[in-house]
Amino acid sequence: MINNVVLHFKDHKIRKGTTEDFFPNRPTFHFNDRERGDTQVIPVSSLKAIFFVKCFDGKPEYDERQDVDRSGFGRRIRVSYNDGEIQEGYTQGYSPGRPGFFVFPCDPQSNNDRIFVISDATEDISFV
Repeated sequence: MINNVVLHFKDHKIRKGTTEDFFPNRPTFHFNDRERGDTQVIPVSSLKAIFFVKCFDGKPEYDERQDVDRSGFGRRIRVSYNDGEIQEGYTQGYSPGRPGFFVFPCDPQSNNDRIFVISDATEDISFV
């Protein structure tokens, strides 16, 4: 399955493209860069997070709601990244020893389908 992704790197670069072989337990995956038109092997350790998106254009004018309760998506979580960004959502798979975990957005209308958070790019993770 081809996934639209937006890669957020630890060095603050952002790249858009697709992947067909990302798995949370693998250290690398292939990324088809939308802008450059090439395929690269991306080390997960170089990333802050992988945003699996519905479309690349997003919804710049849309203000995502954080007050939505979503059943079936796990526990509500707050992720504080090393760069100061804070994100809230729901997770079913957070475990402190894992290299990463998925977060589902609070707002079902979000352009983000899910986000894979790289654990070592975080400063604090708490359940809310």
